[in-house]
Amino acid sequence: MSLELEGVVIRAARSDRPLFAPLTLTVAPGEVATVMGPSGIGKSTLVDFIGGHLSAGFAPQGRVRLDGREVTGLPAEARRIGILFQDALLFPHLSVGDNLAFGLARRIRQAGPRRMAVEAALAEAGLEGFGDRDPATLSGGQLGRVALMRTLLAEPRALLLDEPFSKLDPDRRRQMRDFVFDHVRGRNIPVLMVSHDAEDAAAAGGQILRLSELAN
Repeated sequence: MSLELEGVVIRAARSDRPLFAPLTLTVAPGEVATVMGPSGIGKSTLVDFIGGHLSAGFAPQGRVRLDGREVTGLPAEARRIGILFQDALLFPHLSVGDNLAFGLARRIRQAGPRRMAVEAALAEAGLEGFGDRDPATLSGGQLGRVALMRTLLAEPRALLLDEPFSKLDPDRRRQMRDFVFDHVRGRNIPVLMVSHDAEDAAAAGGQILRLSELAN
């Protein structure tokens, strides 16, 4: 399953000037492609467009396809494109386990299978026994692992990474990066990552696109 962008152009609603030149890109299954560029060039705006979260302050053109199926006109919840941000964005009023359960695919309805899926995700993240914990008690790396597992439990068909490692110290950054890349490659889903860090891009091992070189 590939993620395809065709002729994507984004402008501020009252501007004729695009944030970057028309963008066409295909991300293969299991590939982690990287978009780099200076602040303000439109990297996070591109992520918002692909994920279906672009605000009304922007005017987009172009198409987004998943495995050949166009999803450009679909609402975010129908696209099945997961997003991981700088912050874990866990619900503070829910336990770690309930945060994971929130992300479960709708097809898993019964309590028993849901509990088993959450326990399996915790084990996969190396967080056995953390289900009843308050998210506020977790480290940055632990929060990041929970956020990824919650996203993957929704069974996304593609994943967007918007600077997800930028707030971690170098050691935790490497550990979290390896954890994320190993898991998405294991599921063979296409990933588009936004990062300012050349080390992130090198570790991803996929295409590297520098929007600064494409700007008008």
